[in-house]
Amino acid sequence: MTEENKLILERKKKLEAIKLDNKPYPNDFRKKNQSEDLIAKHTDTEKEILAEKNINVSIAGRLLTIRNMGNSSFANLHDEAGKIQIYLQKKQVGEEQYNLFNNLDLGDIVGLEGILFKTKTGELTINVVTIRLLTKSLRPLPEKFHGIADIEIKYRQRYLDLMINQETKKLFKTRSRIISSIRNFFNEQEYLEVETPMMHMIPGGASAKPFITHHNSLDLDLYLRIAPELFLKRCIIGGYEKVFEINRSFRNEGLSVKHNPEFTMIEFYCAYQDYIYLMSIIENLFTNVLNSIGLNSNIKYQEQEISFSKPFECIKFYDSLEKYAPDILISQICDMEYLKKYCSQNQIKISDNASIVKIHLEIFEKVIEKKLINPTFVTHYPTEVSPLSRSFDESPDLVERFELFIAGREIANGFSELNDPIEQSKRFKAQVELNDDEKMSYDQDFVTALEYGMPPTAGAGIGIDRLIMLLTDSASIRDVLLFPHMKPKKL
Repeated sequence: MTEENKLILERKKKLEAIKLDNKPYPNDFRKKNQSEDLIAKHTDTEKEILAEKNINVSIAGRLLTIRNMGNSSFANLHDEAGKIQIYLQKKQVGEEQYNLFNNLDLGDIVGLEGILFKTKTGELTINVVTIRLLTKSLRPLPEKFHGIADIEIKYRQRYLDLMINQETKKLFKTRSRIISSIRNFFNEQEYLEVETPMMHMIPGGASAKPFITHHNSLDLDLYLRIAPELFLKRCIIGGYEKVFEINRSFRNEGLSVKHNPEFTMIEFYCAYQDYIYLMSIIENLFTNVLNSIGLNSNIKYQEQEISFSKPFECIKFYDSLEKYAPDILISQICDMEYLKKYCSQNQIKISDNASIVKIHLEIFEKVIEKKLINPTFVTHYPTEVSPLSRSFDESPDLVERFELFIAGREIANGFSELNDPIEQSKRFKAQVELNDDEKMSYDQDFVTALEYGMPPTAGAGIGIDRLIMLLTDSASIRDVLLFPHMKPKKL
C-alpha cells in the first residue's frame, strides 16, 4: 500500500468515527461573513476597541494550516476571498468539540462561529465558540501544497491550485472581469448579443482543421465550429445592424503556449461600416478593458514594455516585410526560386505546391510577427489568403483587412466583409480546389443568404484568451484557462 493510500485509509477511519456522534456532510450551516471583508473592516481597529465591540462572526472554509499547542490551537481558515486565523481553546468550545478539532485534517471544510480579537502580534483572529465539520477531505494535499510548483498538478488538478493559491483565484476573477467589461462595452455601443450554433453542417468561417462529431439520429457527421462568422453575417442579412457573440470555438491543432483546441473569442459585426471603423473601436475597447481592471496604457508582459496608447501603429502587409525583414530583397519578392531558397536558409517550412502568396504569409508568420511588440495593425492582406474579405476597388489583389499583433502574437482579425455573392462563390470554389487540411468548404447556404443581399458590413474577431494572457502577464494560454486540454496521463 502506498503512503498516500495509507493516509486515505486513515482519514476514512476518522470519518467513520465522526459518524458515530455527528451527521456526516451536513447542509444546514449558513455562513454570514467572508474573510476578506472582516480583514478589510477590522485590520486597523485597535486591539482594545475590538475587544469592547465583542463582534460575533459566522464563517466557513477549508483548514490549510493547523498548529496544536495542547489545550489550545491556531489554524488558518481559507474561503473564496482569502484566509483568516482562528483560535480554539478547550475550555471555550468544550471537550467534545475540541477533540473533534484535534481529529481534523488539512483540507477539511468547517463552519464556525466566534468572536473577533487580535493576538499579541496584532493579527486579526476569530476566537471560536462553536465548530462543525462540514466536509471531510479524504485525500491528503500534495506535498509543499502552500506553493504548488508542479505544472502538471496546476493544470490537471486546477481545483487544488485554486484551493491553495490565492494568485490563481485572483487571475480567474480578473478573467471574469475582462469578459464582463467586453460584454458591457458592446452593450453600451448598442450591439445585440446573439448565440449561434456550435455544431455545423460544414466547416467554415475561418481556415483551420475542424473537429468532427456524429449525430446518431440523423446519421450525420457534424463539425464543431471553427468560428461563428458565417452565422453572424446571416444575422446582418436578416436585418440586425450590430451583433456580437462571445463564443467557444474549436480548432483541431497542436498544443502550445498560445494554442488550445477550444478557446474563447468575441466576434462582432456592424452594418454600414468598414475595416477602419473596426480598428478604431478595438482601440477604444482595449482602453475600456484596461481601465476596468485598474491598468493604465503602459503594461509589462514577460519583461517587455507594451504601450496601448492610441493610435496603434498601422502598417501594410508588404511594407512590414520590407521593414522587419531587411534581408529579403523586395525586388525579388515574386521570384519563386529566390523565396524557396530564402525559406530553406531560414528554416521556414513550405509545402511543395505553395503559391507565392502563401510563401509570403509563411515568411510573415515566422519572421515578422515576433517583432511586433507594441499593438500593431497589419493591413492590406493578399486576397488569396482572405476568402471572406472585401477587395480594394483600386487593388483587387489586396483586401480591406487587418490583423492586430501585440507581444509578437495575433490578437484580432477584422475586415470589410465581402458581400458580393458571385465573388464569394468564386472564392469558395478556389478554396475547395486547394490541397490543404485547413481550407474552407463551399457553403451554398451562405451564398444563397448573400444573394438576398447583405449591406456593406465590417466584422472582427478578438482572441479573448490571448488578450487575458497579455493583461495578466501569463506566459502560457494554459495559465488563463481553468481546465486546459492536456495529453492523457500515463498510468
